[in-house]
Amino acid sequence: MRWKDGNGETAEIAVFPPDAGLSDFDWRVSMATVANPGPFSQFPGIDRTLVIAEGEGMTLELEGRPAVTLTRKSDPFAFPADIVTNASLVKGPIVDLNVMSRRGRWTHRLERWHFEGQRHFDAPGGVTILMSLGDLRADIGSHAAELRRFDCLFIEGVVLLTTDMPVEGYLVRLTQV
Repeated sequence: MRWKDGNGETAEIAVFPPDAGLSDFDWRVSMATVANPGPFSQFPGIDRTLVIAEGEGMTLELEGRPAVTLTRKSDPFAFPADIVTNASLVKGPIVDLNVMSRRGRWTHRLERWHFEGQRHFDAPGGVTILMSLGDLRADIGSHAAELRRFDCLFIEGVVLLTTDMPVEGYLVRLTQV
């Protein structure tokens, strides 16, 4: 989908309510390729967290706050989506994972995730989405899914995760207020 300001495109991973637009979502998870410096779209009443998934990094200049440079090694960065924010690139394009939620209705948390071997993972309620940055098998009841780089899985209840080598990824947790 086109960015709100028309200067790029985003791959929408999930949105609630289903089929909500950019002005009426309660939460949204997406990935964007940022190839040029410029302003971020503003979203009134929205909290945003993003992380660099690919590329060298991006510096954000946020109204009334010190500039912050994000790289793939940076922790997820949370900020209000309704303040003026400008981005510049460290070196070349980046891909970011972006989570947004409407204040007063939902909260969210974006966490870096490391895993190797096999274990049961239990989603504690709300909405949990796992984005894998490598190869990972997920067994849910009698169904199995093979995840590759940037594949996402909605997790409800208990899932058995298996990998032969270390895998990184991101966990998105959304909770209704």
